[in-house]
Amino acid sequence: MDEDLEKAIITLLAARARGASICPSEAARHVRPENWSDLLEPARCAARRLHNAGTIMITQGGKRVDPSRAKGPIRLRLS
Repeated sequence: MDEDLEKAIITLLAARARGASICPSEAARHVRPENWSDLLEPARCAARRLHNAGTIMITQGGKRVDPSRAKGPIRLRLS
């Protein structure tokens, strides 16, 4: 499931305009259209792994944030 969520994040971002962002819930819905809410925290974890690898950045309010300190809604954007 972890790999599926990481792939979903990359796929969804690649399909967006340059600089556009997604919510981790979009990746959860992409992987499991029904009962996707169970995948919210795993999707955030997948986003943190991709952030740590330098693949994406995590933002809040349009500003890059440290994912280990982010509280509340986050957005994902390609680096």
